Amino acid sequence: MSDAVAREVAKFREKITTDAEELVLNKFPQNMLDLDRLLANDRFQIGDLEKVHYDVNIPIPQVPNYTNHVDDNGDPGRDSKKRKFEEDTISGTKVLVLPNGTSPSNKFITELIKLVKPKMKQLVEDANLLKMWVLFLIPRIEDGNNFGVSIQEDTLGEIRTVESEAAAYFDQVSRYYMSRGKIVAKIAKYPHVEDFRNTLNEIDEKEYLSLRLVVCELRNHYATLHDVITKNLDKIKKPRSSNTENMY
Repeated sequence: MSDAVAREVAKFREKITTDAEELVLNKFPQNMLDLDRLLANDRFQIGDLEKVHYDVNIPIPQVPNYTNHVDDNGDPGRDSKKRKFEEDTISGTKVLVLPNGTSPSNKFITELIKLVKPKMKQLVEDANLLKMWVLFLIPRIEDGNNFGVSIQEDTLGEIRTVESEAAAYFDQVSRYYMSRGKIVAKIAKYPHVEDFRNTLNEIDEKEYLSLRLVVCELRNHYATLHDVITKNLDKIKKPRSSNTENMY
């Protein structure tokens, strides 16, 4: 490796170290407090979950009245048109264009997702930076005096767990939209079935509670990482003490 490349690598490692220590000592406590204040916001303190329900904008169509219809011989009965209507009702309603335009997303939940997603992204990036920092601090493998190294490895394991859990929160958001979209499609096809509408309300309530839990977990992750790293900072930065230090 050339001297120029070695200097660039050294600068990169130095920047990782500086940014990681600033992150743990100063930014983590602030992020933890910001998330705690967000959790205390009125938007995350709704007691009546019916307030998160949202109009799906799919009306229940009027059922045509066929009771007075007569057949070709003048007798009341089930002619071919009525049979076709009943068959269509059983198989579902063909939906090409909704009478009231589009069926919108739940705006209240969507606004909460827009608020929380940057927090998820930030935690993933912060955990990735800390992971690189600890990896750079792990010394070469040798016999004895590995207690500090075990602390580094335990800390690294905690960071990786936080990173993977924070990344998994993004899947939760996409699953919500997918599940909700499928139920909306069912409502459009079977507008008279009330259970589908109730299912949609349950999905919105569940996502609201899940987002609130995500904010709690993000706050707790910042608090846990800050606590673990600051308590063991000396061993993380210097996992092995030299023999000369032990002599005096």
